[in-house]
Amino acid sequence: MRRLPPRTLRGQLTAGLVILLALACFAVGITTALALRDFLIGRLDEQLTASGGRFAASLEHEAEPDTDNRPDTRGQAESTFGARLLNNVVTQAAVVDDATDRPLQLTPGDRRTLAEIPVDGNGHSIRLSASKGRYRVMAVPGDDQDILITGMPLHPVEETVHRIEAVEAVLFGAALVATGIAGAMWVRISLRPLRRVTARAAEVAGLPLASGEVAMPGPLPDTDPRTEVGQVGNALNHMLGHVEDALVRRQASEERLRHFAADASHELRTPVANIRGHAELALRHHGPVPAGVRHALERIGVESQRMTRLVDDLLLLARLDAGRPLEHQRVDLTLLILNATDDARAAGPGHHWFLDLPEEPVTVVGDAHRLQQAIGNLLANARTHTPPGTDVTVSLTTGRTDVRVDVSDNGPGIPEALQPEVFVRFVRADHARSRSTGSTGLGLAIVHAVITAHGGTATVTSRPGRTVFRLTLPVRAE
Repeated sequence: MRRLPPRTLRGQLTAGLVILLALACFAVGITTALALRDFLIGRLDEQLTASGGRFAASLEHEAEPDTDNRPDTRGQAESTFGARLLNNVVTQAAVVDDATDRPLQLTPGDRRTLAEIPVDGNGHSIRLSASKGRYRVMAVPGDDQDILITGMPLHPVEETVHRIEAVEAVLFGAALVATGIAGAMWVRISLRPLRRVTARAAEVAGLPLASGEVAMPGPLPDTDPRTEVGQVGNALNHMLGHVEDALVRRQASEERLRHFAADASHELRTPVANIRGHAELALRHHGPVPAGVRHALERIGVESQRMTRLVDDLLLLARLDAGRPLEHQRVDLTLLILNATDDARAAGPGHHWFLDLPEEPVTVVGDAHRLQQAIGNLLANARTHTPPGTDVTVSLTTGRTDVRVDVSDNGPGIPEALQPEVFVRFVRADHARSRSTGSTGLGLAIVHAVITAHGGTATVTSRPGRTVFRLTLPVRAE
């Protein structure tokens, strides 16, 4: 699995710091090793110049040198190499070994390498197969029209350079580890104000800003404009201030609208009741009433009844929005479902009503009247928006922490575009806003408001042939 680079800013800064330090250590190590190698090779060249080719000059051209003319190894360092060339042909080659000379059996390649060395009095690095090592050699002209080559092994130089490289690797490795740990801690401390900004932004993002009064968190203390984090914190504080002001204005507007709806609904109840009463009184007149007048009075009575229900629904929603406390008593949910289904069966005899209830009664803590209204609204919604002959099933299931009431039908379903707004007030599938069904567009809104006030949820899933409204209520002690 390929390792991904660090994504957090702290990881990137720490990794960048360690990488830069590693590059610096690598550059210092390479420069130091090369400088040390050049210095040691320069010392070898000085030693070769000081030797003046004495060891190579003491070598005879003959294969068997005279006993009184043995190679001069006095003062020569161990493994010093010497060779004499005549007409670019090696006539003799030896290496100082235990203060004596040891002849070397050169390979043809070694002979070609020695013959190619420039006679310039400068040091050159070569490799000899016969001695299995690298040498620093210098070629100078001899007195007998020959070439004298003197060399010293490079092994000590290479060994010293390798030892320095090993020491640097250990030291630089330890420095990188220490820098990585210290750098991570330093970056963590330096980014602490940024983490506070992130935490505050996450806290605000988790607040329910859609509705209701919202308690915004206080401003950030790290707002130094001289730092980048301070600039971000200052901008966030300004933004939070604007958001808080907008939320306060929205809450005030909602409160005014809520009070207006409650006051208007309350004030309309009496006039609507009076209109309905006068219409009923006129219909009870014993004298002859023209057919047109009677029809108008009957329509006034019907519309006044509808308006009464609308006013009552608006008043209920306004009270629920205002947070009016509900009753908290033990409610037999099974009995509520039985009664609501009996009422729905009487109101819609053309539908097929089914029950799926547990054997034991299920009880919850809440307001019996409001829960009865919510379940009744769901059943009325199923009866109103599905054709006769539709199967409507009410089921009740219990879990460890909640109780679920499902009202399902096999009707035509709810349009997909309407499903997200089905619990919004005055939303109906009939865009022409026909009054033929008697729907006010508030039934499902009341269901959602009542269940939410009880700490539960109301959801819907729908497709052609299958629509399910689910009410979920928490199980809690009385």
